[in-house]
Amino acid sequence: MHAALPPPLTPLITARLTLRPYQSTDEADFFAVLDQNRRRLEPSFPARVASVQTLADATRTIKQFAQDWRTGRLYVFGIWHRETAAYLGDISLRPTLQNPVSAEVGYYLAAHAEGQGYAREALAAAVQFGFGEYLQARYLTLRCRRNNPRSLAVAEATGFRPVSTRRRLWPLRSPETEIMHYRLDAAS
Repeated sequence: MHAALPPPLTPLITARLTLRPYQSTDEADFFAVLDQNRRRLEPSFPARVASVQTLADATRTIKQFAQDWRTGRLYVFGIWHRETAAYLGDISLRPTLQNPVSAEVGYYLAAHAEGQGYAREALAAAVQFGFGEYLQARYLTLRCRRNNPRSLAVAEATGFRPVSTRRRLWPLRSPETEIMHYRLDAAS
C-alpha cells in the first residue's frame, strides 16, 4: 500500500485533546458513548452502531481497529479530553488502496461534547496525520449530512471545501437526506 510499516501508535496531542489508537482497556468508555448516543449516531454511523450492541462487541471492535491499523486499512483514534481524561468520541481515516493516496475522514462526539470546538480540534489533528509522513495522502475527503450544520461548519473551518451533494435514503424508513461531500488537498 502506501507505507511499508504502519504508523507508530503515538498519540496526537492538541491544546485540549489527546487522540490515540484505542487500547483494550477502552472498551467500556467506547461502548458507553455509542450506547448512550445510539439514536443520534445511527443515521450517520449505522455500521458502527449496529456492530457495537454489547460490551463484548466493543471489545471485538477495538481488536479489529488494532488489526486495521497494522494493515493500513483504517486508522481510528479515540478522542479524550486532556485535563479530565473524559472519553469524547472518535475520529478515523480510511486510506485508499491506489495512488495517489487519499483518505476519508469520519468523526463523532458524545452529545455532551458537542458545541465546544472539540470536533474542529480533532479534525485539524487528523488532517496533519493524513498529510504527514506515514499516510502522505494527496487529499482527504469527508461526508456530512446537510441537516447537520455543526458538522458542515467543522469541515469548512478546517479547510475542507464542498465538492458535491448527493441524495441518499438511509435508513429506508426515514425521509430523504442530502449528503455533502468535502475535500481538502495537501499543500503543494
